[in-house]
Amino acid sequence: MRIARFSIDGNVAFGAVEGDAAPGAEGGLVLDIIKGIPYGDFELSGTKVPLDPSSRDRVRLLPPVLPSKIVAIGRNYAEHAAELGNEVPDAPITFFKPSTSVVGPGDPIAYPSFSSDVHHEAELAVVIGRMCRDVPRERVKDVILGYTCANDLTARDVQQREKQWARAKGFDGACPLGPWIETDLDPSDLAIQCTVNGEQRQLGRTSDMVRSIEDLIVHITEAMTLLPGDVILTGTPAGVGPLNVGDEVAVTIEGIGTLTNKVIKRG
Repeated sequence: MRIARFSIDGNVAFGAVEGDAAPGAEGGLVLDIIKGIPYGDFELSGTKVPLDPSSRDRVRLLPPVLPSKIVAIGRNYAEHAAELGNEVPDAPITFFKPSTSVVGPGDPIAYPSFSSDVHHEAELAVVIGRMCRDVPRERVKDVILGYTCANDLTARDVQQREKQWARAKGFDGACPLGPWIETDLDPSDLAIQCTVNGEQRQLGRTSDMVRSIEDLIVHITEAMTLLPGDVILTGTPAGVGPLNVGDEVAVTIEGIGTLTNKVIKRG
């Protein structure tokens, strides 16, 4: 099932996405509104809302979740580590992105005023479905709601200059998520692609991860409790590069869909 979070006439709801067309295509998609929230058991209301050009003034896709925290993993693809002159670490590198860094599909990315070298990083994002701690490997699938597309935007110059990554990876708009959560997916070998203005920049597969999703969730939950809606970013394949004001950046993951955002000048 694909689960979207959206606004309709100013009210926020979750809905099951039906149809195969991309948002904005003729005929579009339909959202079957969910009763309540998608963590745990839920029902479909049967009330359906079209997601197409005729409803754009009423209906808008939002970030699929608003996480309490985003736990991100660095250098989890060997070729990406190498392209930046780094070794694959002995243990996963973990860092946080704040909830205020999240934007949704179609939302603008405001270029931060303190950087001149912001890079795209296409990533598979794991969405947690239940509160969990000290998760054993055999129970990892039980705590996952599903998967979505992410762009781990990074102010590379700031990351290199400040060493701590909080500002470099945590600025407002630094974590686009969407377009929805796919709950029925095997994440072990998916194609990940990033394009900028239609030109391919990144192309990799999740099977190239140094550490699997199971490894990451076991490692993270040894240290902290994850809450429903929390997000884990699993690392990016090689091909990261700069973005400029006016660029349109798109992250596509096999079996999920495409997350598209445009870079604008910060006002």
